[in-house]
Amino acid sequence: MTGAPQQEPENFNPWDNVVGLIEQAGSLLGLNAGLVQRIVKPERILEVAVPVRRDSGDVEMYTGWRIQHDTSRGPGKGGIRFHPSVDVDEIAALSADMSIKTAVVNIPYGGAKGGVRVDPSQLSIGELERLTRRYAFGIAPIIGPDRDIPAPDINTDYRVMSWIMDTLSMIRGYNVGGIVTGKPIAIGGTFGHAGATSLGVTICTEALLKKLGRPLNEQRAVIQGYGKVGAPLVKLFADRGIKVVAIADVQGAIHDPDGIDPVKLAKHFEEARTVVGYPGAIDIPANMLFAMPSEIAVPAALGGVLTEEIAQTLSAKFVIEAANGPTTGEGAAVLKERNVTVVPDVLANAGGVVASYFEWAQDLQGFMWERELFQQRLEKTMRTAFDHVWTRQQQLGVTLRETAIAVGVERIAEATELRGLFP
Repeated sequence: MTGAPQQEPENFNPWDNVVGLIEQAGSLLGLNAGLVQRIVKPERILEVAVPVRRDSGDVEMYTGWRIQHDTSRGPGKGGIRFHPSVDVDEIAALSADMSIKTAVVNIPYGGAKGGVRVDPSQLSIGELERLTRRYAFGIAPIIGPDRDIPAPDINTDYRVMSWIMDTLSMIRGYNVGGIVTGKPIAIGGTFGHAGATSLGVTICTEALLKKLGRPLNEQRAVIQGYGKVGAPLVKLFADRGIKVVAIADVQGAIHDPDGIDPVKLAKHFEEARTVVGYPGAIDIPANMLFAMPSEIAVPAALGGVLTEEIAQTLSAKFVIEAANGPTTGEGAAVLKERNVTVVPDVLANAGGVVASYFEWAQDLQGFMWERELFQQRLEKTMRTAFDHVWTRQQQLGVTLRETAIAVGVERIAEATELRGLFP
């Protein structure tokens, strides 16, 4: 489990940012103000105390959240993150992002998100398991295959999902495989889930370059983050001829204008636990990553990293948002002014939630798909979503970000109006 390169800027409020995007989309679509506010307001916010007995015998208190933003289109769906920066505004924003994201790729889910404010690197395996199980117990009343289905996110993985599934199954008194996704194959996971977010990012990158008539083998990329998304991207890009020239992780950044070999980097990272010091590359300050000469920039870490200042120094003409909410409002304005094309997070990194949908469907059916079928359906879903957003952009005459948000809000609004208001 790997962390992310840097924290969000102190003055960046992710919830205010996403509310502004939804309201902007509502205005663009001409939606009723009351309907827009129904979409903005989270349906349910649960805060739970998470007491954990440390190995020393002492009890330490942590705080966790699970927020269900919108379920008009289906059960809530969204990851769980363990990170010291987690707070209610961050989780609320991410849950709203999930509502929009699932609508953009047109799968029958709503949006949800969860997290615990904790630094998991400071916990032993036993402490991490106890924290996970206590958090799962706290959110159990609102979780279920037909209500809300968690998945991995920052600093959580298949092992954490296994503990959550086991805890909730013990509470129910029977095995509930479809209650989380991102599980190991042995207990109901699916072929193809690992790396699905990275594959979705790659598919969107390919689709964008094809629309613009840009050969893949003439493109250079910089990637911020070398974790569950960033690491697979290095090889996926290299396999398609895109030269990755700079990478950053929590320790720093490296630059090699001749291109970074994904196999050699993976071996170096396994030994050093950082990209810094990779043979043949120059160590650079992390805040200089996006200034390195390139055509493609991929933020694949925490939110709020493409600030106004960073956007002004960005070298690339294309940004593919692999992270959730990586661009601040001020940063987005600068990118728009500079005519930088941005494939937003709600489209670019949706491969993960599409894969989760497939896993959930297979758990409910009791039938596992072959790896080839999984990948074919993932690629078809992502390409269809990209093509729809691209076509809708021509109609609306706004940026891809504004268009994707509008597509998501439009579909949520349709479902909300069709269901009506109870009572």
